[in-house]
Amino acid sequence: MLNVSQRSMPQKKSRKKLILKWLVGLCLAGVLGIISFILSVQWGFWEPLPSPQQLADIRQSEATEIYADGGELMGKYFIFDRQPVAYEELPQHLINALIATEDARFYEHNGVDNRSLMRVVFKSILMGDESAGGGSTISQQLIKNLYPRKNHGVFSMPVAKTREAILAKRMEDIYTKEEIITLYLNTVPFGDNTFGAESAAEKFFSKQAHELSLEESAVIVGMLKASNSYNPRLYPDRSKTRRNVVLAQMEKYGYLSHEETDIAQGRPLKLSYTPFNHDTGIAPYFRSSLQQKLEEWLEEYNQENNTELDLFTSGLKVETTINLEMQQMAEEAMGAHMKALQKDFEASYGARAPWLRSNEILQDALKKTPYYKKLQKKGLSSAQIQDSLNTKRQMELWDWDGTKVVKASTVDSVQHYLKFLNAGMLSVEPGSGAIRAWVGGINFKHFQYDHVMQAKRQVGSTFKPIVYAAALENGVGPCDYFSARPVTYANYDDWTPTNSGNIDSEKDYAVKAALANSINTVAVKVLEEAEIPNIIDLAHRMGIESVIPPVPSIALGSAELSVEELSKAYTAFLNNGRPSEPYFIKRIIDKSGKVLAEFEPEKAAEPVFSESTRQLMVEMMKEVVENGTATRLRWKYGLKNDIAGKTGTTQNNKDGWFVALTPRLVTVSWVGSDDHRIGFRTTAMGQGANSALPMYAIYQQKMNQQSDLYRYTAARFPPASTSVQNRLDCDEEKQPGFLQRIFVNEDKPQISKLKLDSAILADSKKIEPEKKEGLFKKIGNIFKRKKKNNE
Repeated sequence: MLNVSQRSMPQKKSRKKLILKWLVGLCLAGVLGIISFILSVQWGFWEPLPSPQQLADIRQSEATEIYADGGELMGKYFIFDRQPVAYEELPQHLINALIATEDARFYEHNGVDNRSLMRVVFKSILMGDESAGGGSTISQQLIKNLYPRKNHGVFSMPVAKTREAILAKRMEDIYTKEEIITLYLNTVPFGDNTFGAESAAEKFFSKQAHELSLEESAVIVGMLKASNSYNPRLYPDRSKTRRNVVLAQMEKYGYLSHEETDIAQGRPLKLSYTPFNHDTGIAPYFRSSLQQKLEEWLEEYNQENNTELDLFTSGLKVETTINLEMQQMAEEAMGAHMKALQKDFEASYGARAPWLRSNEILQDALKKTPYYKKLQKKGLSSAQIQDSLNTKRQMELWDWDGTKVVKASTVDSVQHYLKFLNAGMLSVEPGSGAIRAWVGGINFKHFQYDHVMQAKRQVGSTFKPIVYAAALENGVGPCDYFSARPVTYANYDDWTPTNSGNIDSEKDYAVKAALANSINTVAVKVLEEAEIPNIIDLAHRMGIESVIPPVPSIALGSAELSVEELSKAYTAFLNNGRPSEPYFIKRIIDKSGKVLAEFEPEKAAEPVFSESTRQLMVEMMKEVVENGTATRLRWKYGLKNDIAGKTGTTQNNKDGWFVALTPRLVTVSWVGSDDHRIGFRTTAMGQGANSALPMYAIYQQKMNQQSDLYRYTAARFPPASTSVQNRLDCDEEKQPGFLQRIFVNEDKPQISKLKLDSAILADSKKIEPEKKEGLFKKIGNIFKRKKKNNE
């Protein structure tokens, strides 16, 4: 008879077999499940996989690069800041740092590192050890960068990892290891919306990738673990620690000796951060205008050539006329002058400043804010809106000392920014029209209105040279004398122009002296001799396209023009009487190196005035600097350059202007408030000689210190002809004649009725500028004609 233990033995064996069968079955089911899952990913059940052909033809969006005249990178247009480089342009220590840190067996596997994968499975997943790492190879990370992961619920990570492993192996069959490294370092994100090693090198170290040092390469590779957490701009200490980890990894895998690692780890972290965005960086106003022109050009080019080029993704290269060194100096000069002028401007008003009172100016500014419009759209009452506008909260406010976070209301913010004076400055080569420097305002982030191309302001006495040139062409001589006495123009609402400064109204002044000293009463009398239609016609032939009103006040600059328009007009005085069209784009090149377009402006066929008039005007404007309203260029700023020029101040000191002519450069500067109702408190502060001239003077001082700008700073005006010199040989002023002193009442203004052809007054279109194609359109047409000729 069997005992219990003997009877239970077959049962135990049977149970073991059953368990074993279940385990084998589970394993087989698991294996089949895994295989099925892998096949489901491979067959695109979860999402389509890129085909081998698509992998072989990887196209990534590339930023359009903007280059200065000397070839320096000065900005980009991008969605993702990415610029590709070839493998040969990548420094070896950058490649070594990448492999040592991210994929030590990169040259040994075929896209998936099985040892790393098993380590991750057992240590990370089963044992919960987060130090085991991610296990993804460079090839897998590249796939992740190229084809971002999608959400599949709880299956998201398994699907993503499987998909990346499959595609990584496919990629290794298509590309060499060097090509994979190149693709990876051209696409990987590095923080601050920067993609690729080249863009990262430019942004964080202001150099190209091939120029990176060992430590800089380690910083860049260190960001791969967490681009924000190890961003050297945001967290320099954390970035340095991570850099040293990368260097230690390089030593561990034999890329550095212990001594090299010690030296590199001991060096400080040094950045040279150069952001490429619309609000900051060099020449933001210029880049904004350039963007608009390029978008217009691309729209036309794509239509004509059946292409799909995009400014932000097609990797174009745009060569401009901007001189980077001059641009930097112009911006520095503007900042230095405007910071000091702003302080004086605010002090002059004190507590009675127009922006501090709840008046029409403030209310108008508040109504223009997006916040006010949003509240109004919600249907809030005026009282509710005002209450919200007065609610204080944390906000950033900018001034010339920097950006501060303060507790302020919308009203506080509007009042704060209303007080700022703004500025514009443009430098143009008169012979070619090439724009070398463009300052559109004081701070693009907070004041995006461009004061070079967009803004039109009354130009004051800077219009007088056009009046005087027309008068010379109409027979007036530089030594003709005019009384400085005020005249009332009865048929123009009894308008009576007056003079500022120490002008003796009892004297007669030569035309040349009247211009040098900006005598208003004489300027209007010269206008009478030149005749208004002739002046307006000359202004338009000099390149001014804005409508100029047929009124005598244009002699004092009542016409509203842009800085760019005035610059163009003045080029005629230095370019043999021919105005040069200002332009700023030289070439547009696609990412393959093909030149899509070359630009050069049309040249004026005929001079707009005679050579003798041109020489006389230059000599007379030189006197403005030597003995007239711009003498502070000499005695205050010590400038010894050959300079001619003209100051300008508008009514109630709203605008200050200065135009500087040197033999190879025309520079126009303007200063004023964006709100036309806010002017300088005094003429002494607001006159162009004080408000606008110093900006140019500082700029010229900076240029004089640079030997490579010698062609601009050392240039000399050619001597005037003997006949021109003879015509200028006279006294600047004289006492009126005996009969005039007896019969003219000096205390009473003279009454005059300025003659103007009634037909011209009736039909103002006769003195409006001829409608012309814009500069960009004209340049585009030039390119078209060149293309046809080549065909």
